[in-house]
Amino acid sequence: MKRQQRIRLCPEVNPKRFQVGAINRFRGFSFIELLMVVAIIAVLSALYWGGIAGHSGQSKLAACQQNLQKLYISLQIYANDHANAFPQVPGATSSEQALSPLVPKYTADTSLFICPAVDDSAPSSSDPLAKQHINYAYYMGRSAGDAQTVLMSDAQVNALSKSPGQPIFSTTGKPPGNNHKKAGGNFLFCDGHADSALSGAAFSLVLTQGVVLLNPSPK
Repeated sequence: MKRQQRIRLCPEVNPKRFQVGAINRFRGFSFIELLMVVAIIAVLSALYWGGIAGHSGQSKLAACQQNLQKLYISLQIYANDHANAFPQVPGATSSEQALSPLVPKYTADTSLFICPAVDDSAPSSSDPLAKQHINYAYYMGRSAGDAQTVLMSDAQVNALSKSPGQPIFSTTGKPPGNNHKKAGGNFLFCDGHADSALSGAAFSLVLTQGVVLLNPSPK
């Protein structure tokens, strides 16, 4: 009997009491707070995906530099066979025409003429390069002795001389000169080293006598 009385003294649990409490707590989460949570998630997503895109862009710039340095090996071999002169084609109006003597004698790897940041197919090694499309600009008329001058680069906004501060590559991400969208581009120098730069020129790119800048032909 005593044990039964103790059980009766315990308060009964009312399930409705907990349901009301849960509803009240949910109602206390205001619309403003929901908006703040959504905004925070949006900011974190933008930072995450922006970081991935930035890393991808840097990787493509690095791969582009490697392309140019591999092309330099072919250019250097050509220069050794032609009194230190890099390829020159009289009357050339595009980089494809000027660099055509390299293929296939000095390189059969035509994928090197395509920037990794551009979704273009590699030119055929069995057809003249002059009649195909590449992604790099070429300073025709330079020789292996011009160590600190630019020999090749990503496609530029025009074929004119550039003073420091003037645009070399696209500032909008649109053509011309947009191999890397708005991320600038790469230069290959006559001594074989490569470097990257933003859209504006950090150094002078003056066309000296006998040197012409040839961009790729339009697609």
